[in-house]
Amino acid sequence: MMRLLVLLLVTGMPATVRAAPPLAVEIITARAIPVERSFSLTGEARARERLTASFPMGGRIARILADVGDRVAGGALLARLESVQQEQAVIAARAGLATAMADHRQAEEDLRRQEALLARGATTRIARDGAEDALRIAEGALAQAQAQLDRALKALADTELRAPAAATVTARLAEPGEVIGAAQPVLELAIGDGMEARFDVPEVVLTWPPGDPVVTLTRIDDPATTFPGHVGEISPVVDARTGTVAVTVIIDAPPPTLSYGDPVRGTASVTGPARIAIPWQALTATAEGPAVWVVDPETMTVALQPITVERHRNGDVLVASGLREGMLVVGRGAHLLHPGQRVVPAGGTQ
Repeated sequence: MMRLLVLLLVTGMPATVRAAPPLAVEIITARAIPVERSFSLTGEARARERLTASFPMGGRIARILADVGDRVAGGALLARLESVQQEQAVIAARAGLATAMADHRQAEEDLRRQEALLARGATTRIARDGAEDALRIAEGALAQAQAQLDRALKALADTELRAPAAATVTARLAEPGEVIGAAQPVLELAIGDGMEARFDVPEVVLTWPPGDPVVTLTRIDDPATTFPGHVGEISPVVDARTGTVAVTVIIDAPPPTLSYGDPVRGTASVTGPARIAIPWQALTATAEGPAVWVVDPETMTVALQPITVERHRNGDVLVASGLREGMLVVGRGAHLLHPGQRVVPAGGTQ
């Protein structure tokens, strides 16, 4: 103070202290805007309708006639089991059926002969009824022999694995010479031409925000070609090991070059609730947490306003609470301020 008085006396200036001039800073009007967010993940293209083909009986695989990538028609033979026993059973059943048919014909002739003799009085009613009973027994034996042949033919047919419809082989799950059990998968088939992509999505992504976004897909080896898709199914189970959720995206118009098993990249853009975005230069810190300098439009003085940050983006910060739309916030120059300081808009003020 003594130095200031001496300086004033020496220079002849009046002993009054002038107020500091206002500081030129960037002043921004807080506006709430919808927040758009994009997610990109890598998944795998696969068939929409898939099934595993298997034999209804166990045995040793003799041949597999289809390989991965083959397109097969409905009813086409895919694989065959060793069928020596089944073939022998068919031969025996046909022989049994031939014997039963001959016995049935003989019983019919005996009954007709007994009825003719009874009409002339040359035989007895008991003999005629006995011939009728023999025919009924022969009919039962014939039906049983036919059923045995049907079972033997069915068992022989079960040694052949055929395509239920036009399909594409996507995986071989067994090899010739392997002994398999009943219903054990042998081939995996893709039915029809529909395709989808499966993604393992982090659980946190699915919590923000809800909706059904359009997904833009590209092949990893051909990023210039895009094709649309939409979310078809979201698994209700979270993988305990990876913390991800399986999400299936239906490919609306798959390109001709896309094959089953190809890696694809999916990008989804979703719009969340409106948030106030401020430049990162406006953010400052206090003992209580993050804050910004707000400007009183009447006095053009600044004061610290605590805020809650939702998340940081590239170049700005999304504010969850603490600011209202229309409030004036200091951007560039915020690090030079102190409470109650007067400010004026600088160039670039929004």
